[in-house]
Formats: sequence, structure tokens, C-alpha cells
Amino acid sequence: MAAPASSSATNIMLAIYEKKTVAVDLYRPLRNYIVFNYSEREAQNLEDDLETLKEMRNNIERSSAADSLPARRDLLQNYFKALTAVESRFPISSDKDHVNSVTFTWHDAFKNKNKASQQNIHLEKAAILFNLGAVHSQIGLTFDRSTVEGRRQASHSFIAAAGAFAFLRDNAATKASIGSSTTVDVSVECAGMLERLMLAQAQECVFENTIAKGSTPGVCSKISRQVGLFYEEALAALNVAPLTQHFDKTWLSHVQLKAALFYAEACYRYSLELHEKEEIAEEIARIKSGIGALTDAKKSSPKGAAQQILDAINKLETNLNRNLERAMKENDRVYLMRVPQASSLQPLPAFAMVKPLNMNEVLDASKDKMFASLVPDSSAKALSRYTEMVDDIIRTQAEKLQQGSELARVSLKEMNLPDSILALEGHSVLPTALWEDVEAVQISGGPAGLEGELQQLRDLKRVNHELLVQTEELLQKEAVEDGQFRTQFGTRWTRPQSATLTKNLQDRLNRFAGNLKQAAESDVKIERSVRENMALMSILDRRPIESALPTLAKPIMSLDANEDAVVGTLKQSLRQLETLGAQRAGLEDMLKDMKRKDDILPKLMTSTGSYEDLFRKEIAKYNQICEEISQNLQAQEQLLIHIQGQNRQFAGTFNIEDYKAACEKCYKHIEAAVAKYREIKENINEGLKFYVTLQDAITSVKQQCSDFVMTRSIQCREMIEDVQRQMSGLSFQDGKNSVNNNSNNNNYNYPSAAPPQRPSSQPESGPQPPYYHHHQQQPPQAPPAVYAQAQHHPPPPQQQPPYGVPQQQPPPPYHGGSPYPPPQQGGQQPPAGGYEYGQPAYPGWRGPYYNAQQAQQQPGSFPRPPYTVSNPYPPNQSGYYKQ
Repeated sequence: MAAPASSSATNIMLAIYEKKTVAVDLYRPLRNYIVFNYSEREAQNLEDDLETLKEMRNNIERSSAADSLPARRDLLQNYFKALTAVESRFPISSDKDHVNSVTFTWHDAFKNKNKASQQNIHLEKAAILFNLGAVHSQIGLTFDRSTVEGRRQASHSFIAAAGAFAFLRDNAATKASIGSSTTVDVSVECAGMLERLMLAQAQECVFENTIAKGSTPGVCSKISRQVGLFYEEALAALNVAPLTQHFDKTWLSHVQLKAALFYAEACYRYSLELHEKEEIAEEIARIKSGIGALTDAKKSSPKGAAQQILDAINKLETNLNRNLERAMKENDRVYLMRVPQASSLQPLPAFAMVKPLNMNEVLDASKDKMFASLVPDSSAKALSRYTEMVDDIIRTQAEKLQQGSELARVSLKEMNLPDSILALEGHSVLPTALWEDVEAVQISGGPAGLEGELQQLRDLKRVNHELLVQTEELLQKEAVEDGQFRTQFGTRWTRPQSATLTKNLQDRLNRFAGNLKQAAESDVKIERSVRENMALMSILDRRPIESALPTLAKPIMSLDANEDAVVGTLKQSLRQLETLGAQRAGLEDMLKDMKRKDDILPKLMTSTGSYEDLFRKEIAKYNQICEEISQNLQAQEQLLIHIQGQNRQFAGTFNIEDYKAACEKCYKHIEAAVAKYREIKENINEGLKFYVTLQDAITSVKQQCSDFVMTRSIQCREMIEDVQRQMSGLSFQDGKNSVNNNSNNNNYNYPSAAPPQRPSSQPESGPQPPYYHHHQQQPPQAPPAVYAQAQHHPPPPQQQPPYGVPQQQPPPPYHGGSPYPPPQQGGQQPPAGGYEYGQPAYPGWRGPYYNAQQAQQQPGSFPRPPYTVSNPYPPNQSGYYKQ
């Protein structure tokens, strides 16, 4: 059955007990088989291996609680590798020519009265794999899961257990289930169910560590949802044959409640993130879905669940109900959103942090030396020896061919061939790396395209300047109006002066102006650099770029006019060298084909003479091709000597040295042009990013100024009415009624006029607070991203050109102050979480004009993106289990 254990009230987990077996003697039957089929001497040589196998099987039978679990794990792994060696050398079955006196018997781990007996090694291997997974699960329960390290180690053990059960399912379960005597615990279905259960517990440990680290609700929700999915898959397998009646009801209860618990936990964590985003309607729906899952699980699950799980469910249900009540109140009073049906919701996102351990390397027996000397017959030994002889020939000749090809390549490279011939024919080529650099420059527009990008800089600078002027005019207009009323009403005009309230806003605008000025200076430097270096960079606009390379031409004067003969002879030698290379490739293919067709096993089986004589006769058929390879290499060696002499004559005739020097000079010119282009291009890109970022920042401050001016306008009208009432001697109550009537007549209600994303908590009657105080009631906004994405098209002449792609995040942070003016009234504090908008002209500027001290910026954080979706609840069924 399973052994429950827990380090906390919410972390009770399961481990699997090992299967029990019946004693069996492997030593005597295997030794008799070796003596009968090989020799007594062979049996004596393998005596140590036989004793080791016997001792391991006895230790498997004598398992006890006193044994060390890691030692038990190592024993099971070593015994399984030994069984792999036995399987390939000892046929165990009821056949009279096989090892027919060995019968393996194993009891079912979950119903001990059931047992299976088989005369083959498949049941033995399957049982060992099951016990290996069980031991790993027991090791997982030994760690203290109240600590981060303990949970990590426990997770690794459960992952190893899942790997053992997965290996059992894929490699041994089917073979062990063939026959009249089988048990359910080593079936494909049971192994798959146990794998999902172990993965669920491993993921649960990861979830607990995620909570302990204080990760965001969205991350916790994803990991929790995957825990629930693993439990749901295990539950699906438990509810279908052959497992439906095989496990105790406490298993079903445990797995079903855990599946519901972690689905509800995912709903709870996801709803916390929705609340932060003010998506109240979906928050309510998610909470209701989680509560419903817990309620249904408690009603339908069998009795016998651990009290720790029930306590965890009750605690989570209390938290869900409390948050549901809060969300419904907020929705009824403020948001008034329609709550969607649970069926219309997207599946909760999930993220698997664990997967089964790959046991192929752990259980690999290829390096195990047990029974390594035992070969079925002498013919196999002889065949192996002959194969080694052939492999040695193939390897030696292949190395010679490769060395010959490498020698030809290096020699031609030293003689600058065939590039010199191609240059003479008008087909000069650049070095590969330099050609790729030039191609990248031309794809990006080349030097000819820089003027268009400079125009983008100018347009963006103009747009930023216009936005800045418009914003300053808003504040100046409001300040002038405030001064006029202050002059008109004198001391009765008691509200703070505009200059006091807008100081921080004005400071930011001044900093923006300074940034624009510095950026303009940088733009001038870039434009000057483009003008000064255009002559250098213009070579990059040549298409194809090879047309810019120097040409190799015939000499102007020639005494004997033998230039064509020199070139023709050299070309002919190069063609001969190419032919020899093609012959070598064909010879190597012939060698491999001969080996593939070379099968001397029938001759070995029927040979009555010495194997050595047969080997000499068969290996001789490779002599001819080896001789051809040797002749090819000798011919190439002589041809390379001739080519060297011909190339010296060619170089003297066509003045190759001067051509090489001209090429090197051209290469350096192109390299310098590429470097300068990249430098200017990078500076322009930094400028575009800066202007787009600054445009977003100015736009944000402009909106703040507009809100401020609107709020001051509302206050202005209310104060005028108050002053007029005071001057006319009306009572405060009459004045209040008059204000309310006047407001109703003007169809103005300040709280409802605020933007919908800024719900007001102020009463609907009475004077409204100033904008900065109103903003103080809002939740702090997440810091925005550092840069907006720059576009490479000039903007139309409008207020906000499309250079910055609309982002979901707020504009970039320019640190240094609050976006709202400090309050001047008693008892009011400036809002928390404000940001200052101001930064150096080009963030990340790397040109010669870069000012490192002014470019220090700290990017702000930004909201997490919406999560992707995954499988819904109620439990789904994986591909492992089918109804």
C-alpha cells in the first residue's frame, strides 16, 4: 500500500511499498547451463559473476525496514543491470534446451494475496523496476519538507520515482503482462498512474518552495494548476479498469481531494492577480469556480482522507469566501461589471516544473562487465575478429584519403589558387566573413539609407518639441487665469497658487527641454559624421560589392606574348587535381560498400580448416583498392609540384604581388567603411529610441497637466460661487443648496467625470479635493518599461506621430520626482510611488559624444504579461488513460 507522511498540515504525501518475492536459486541453473553449452573452465572463470548475482538476489529477498534506503536503491539498480546481462546470454524458459528450472514469483504490492509466477526474466525485471520506483518514493518522504533544501531534495526523489515507473511502463510492463500469471501493479496502466502521482508530488514540492520565495500570484497559480493536472491524470487512471477496484478507497479520496485542492489553490492565486488588475468580474467567477470544486470534492470523495488535507481545504475555502465577499462588494459599489459564467472562462494557465528522470543512463548495462566473456559460439568470436581486421583497413585508408585532400587544400591556399585565376576572369571574391558583413549592411539600407533615418530623427525631435510647447502652454494658461481671479477677489481667493502646485511638473518640463537641447547637439554631431564619412562608406553601396575590388589584367607590354599559354597550362593542372580529388571520394565510397557486403559468416560456419587461412584469403580482396588509393596520392604529390612551378611563372607574368597588395588595401577600406557605418547606425538607432521614449514621457506629463488644469477649473468655479455667497451674505446651507442646484443645472458631477480607471471615493456633494489629492487615493501604478519600440518611418505632422508603437506599459521612468505637485494644504501628503521624468539625451549612446555621467538610468519594472491558458477543470484524461 502507501505510507503517508507530512511535514506540515498541507503537505501530506504518499510513498509506495515494495513488492514481495519468493526465494529462487539462480546460481546452480546458470552454472549448469554454462558447463553444458560452453565448458567447466568457462564456468570457473565466471564463478565470481555467478556468486555476485546470487548474493544480489538473496539481498533482494531479505529486504527489511532496517536497510538503508539509498543502499537499497543502489542494490536494485545494480541487480537490474545484471539481469540485462543475464537476459542476453541465458535463455530462461520451459524449453528443455534453455534454463528451465528457474521460476520467478512476485506478490502484488497493493493486494498482497495476489501473486504471479513466470519462467522468464521479464516478470523479474518489471518487479525490480517497480521496487526501484517505490524506494525512490520512500526516500522522498525522509526529507524535512519544512525547509527549502528539504523540499528540493524530496522533489528530486519523486522525479526519480516517476522516471522508474515510466521506464517500467515503456520497457517491461507489456512483456511482464504476457502469460496466464500476472499482477495489476506492474501493468502499463498502473505504472502510468504511479508516474503521474509521483510527478504531482514533485510539482507540489516546487509549489511550496515557490510560495516560500514569495513569488507573484500569477507564477504560483501556474505551478499550482499543474499540480492539480497531475493529480487529475492519476485520478482518471484510478477510475478505469484495471485499477478501478484494485486500490483502497483512501487512495481515491487522497488523490481526488488533492486534485480539487490544487485547482482551487490555482483559482485563488489567479484571482489575487485579477484583483490587482481590477478585473473584478473574472475574479468573482474564478473564486466561485474554486469554491465549487472544493465543495464537490468533499461531497463525492470516499471517506478516509487524512485530516491534514481536510484542514487545508477548509482553510483555503475560508480565504476564497472572504475574497469573494470583498470582490462582490467592490463590484456592486464601484465597477458594476457582469460576472461571466464559469463555462465561458479560459482554462487556467499551467506550467510544469518537473518531468520524469531519464533512467536510460542510470540503468545502462553496456559498460557492465558481468558475463562479458561469455560468447554463444566460436563462430561468433571468429566473425568478430575478422570484422575488426576489416575495420582497421577501412580506418587506415580513410585517414590517408582525408590527409591527401587536406594537403591539396592547404597547398592551393598558400598559392592563392584558384582565386587568382578567377580574378583574371573578372570574378574576384571577398573573404567570406567580410562579404557577409557587407551583405548585412546592404540589407539594412546601406549608407544611402542613412539620410532617411536622419530625417526620422529630425521629425521626432520636432514632434517632441511641439508636445513640450503645448504642455507648457496648458500650465501657463491656467496660471494666468488663477492670477486674474486672485487679483479680482484678493484675500478671499484662498486656494494655493498655481506656481506652487506645478513646480514639479514645470521642473520636469524644463528637464525635457534640456534633454531635447542635448539631443539636438548629438544629432548635429551624427549628421556631421555622416557627411564627413560618406566618401569612405560609399563603397558599401556598390552592387555587387565585388565590382569594387581591383582587377587582375594582362601586362601592358609583353616580350613573347605567352600569357595565354601560362594561364592555360595552370588551368589544366588544376582540373587534373580536381579529378584526383573526385577519384578519392569514389574510392572511399567503394571501401564502405565492400565492407557492407562482406559477410563471411556462412564460410566460417562451414569451414573445416584454420580460421587464419580463411582470413588471409578474404582480406586479400581489399588489396586492389588500397593500391589504387596509394597511386592516387602519389599522382597528386607529383601534380602539386608541377602546379607550384606553373604558379610561380603565372605570378611573375601577371604581377600577382601588386594585385595582392591592392586587394588587401581594398579589404581594409571596406572593413573601415563597415565599422564606421555600424557606429553611425548604432548612434542613429539610439537617437530614435530616445526620441520615442521621450515622446511617451512628455505625452504622459501632458495628460497629467491636462488633468490638473481640469481639476483646477472645477475648483475655480466652486470657489467663485463660495466667494459670491460670502459677499452676498447668504447662509452656508443656502449656499450649499445653490451650489448643488447650479451643478445640477450644468449637468456636472465631478466624481463621475473622472476617468473610469480612476474611481473616486469622495462623496458626491461638497467641494471636490484638488487633483493631486484625488490621485493619492489610487493604487500605485507599476513602473513602466524603459524604452518604446522605435519605427523607421518619418511621422506625419500631427500631435502624436506613430513612432512609438502603443505599449501596454506606461511610459519609461525618468527618475527624480513625483508626477504630481506636492500638496500645500494641511494634513495632505504627496502620493507614493511617483516617478521623475528626466534622462540623458541618448540612453545607451556609445558614440564619441557620449556623456557617461548623464546616461545612468535605472529601468523600472513592468507588469507581467497575461498568462497563456492550459487544460480546464474538472479532471481531464491524458493520453495514457482511455475510458
